[in-house]
Amino acid sequence: MSAATPSFIVAIPARYGSTRLPAKPLREIAGVPMVVRVAQRALEAGAAQVIVAVDDQRIADALQGQGVDVCMTRSDHASGSDRLAECAEHYRWADDAIVVNLQGDEPFAPAAGIREVARALADDDAPMATLATPITEAHELFDPNVVKLVRSVGGRALYFSRAPAPWARDAFALHRDVLPEGVPFLRHIGIYAYRAGFLKRYTTLARTPLEQAESLEQLRVLEHGFPIAARLTPEPFPPGIDTEADLERAERWLSGS
Repeated sequence: MSAATPSFIVAIPARYGSTRLPAKPLREIAGVPMVVRVAQRALEAGAAQVIVAVDDQRIADALQGQGVDVCMTRSDHASGSDRLAECAEHYRWADDAIVVNLQGDEPFAPAAGIREVARALADDDAPMATLATPITEAHELFDPNVVKLVRSVGGRALYFSRAPAPWARDAFALHRDVLPEGVPFLRHIGIYAYRAGFLKRYTTLARTPLEQAESLEQLRVLEHGFPIAARLTPEPFPPGIDTEADLERAERWLSGS
């Protein structure tokens, strides 16, 4: 397993519309637009190129002078991956280029984690990589908003689920308020690295039954038979920003209160 960080691109999908948090990329955290904070994290990670894929000129304007490239993309993309695939075509990235998909609502993503997902892909012949972190509290395991990851001994994803997984049959038959020891419960962290050629291919794959049932796009990759490398994050990933309450929590966290 290599300790060196490969050259990588960070691409940040930033869509203006959001049902839960209108104008999400431009919402300010301690006076700085969220999308600017995400771009700063990508630059801190040492990316060779940072692209923000936008669908609204107002987001592009907020990024002026930040040292990143802005790619204006169509407004009708179904997902962030589709938006980034348009960028891959626009910039003509080589098929073997490593592209890290950093979500536009992750303003506190650690630089070490961004580098780690790029390294995970470089060290594996899988076309895609992601990160996870141990689950230590029972309420997390049983929360459907926390996506669980089950992986092989070789460090590849076996399944992603909103349900508790793996199911500790004997322990949970007795109680479900404390997690049994020795079971690898993992929370999936929604950061991905792709080889650019696969990113373009991924968006052509048909949606799949498990993907639709769980509402988890990454299951499309597994259902079509492609492996996903999965590593543990070297540093905690604070929660992303999806709601007004998340914004308020982020403000308090930055202020130390």
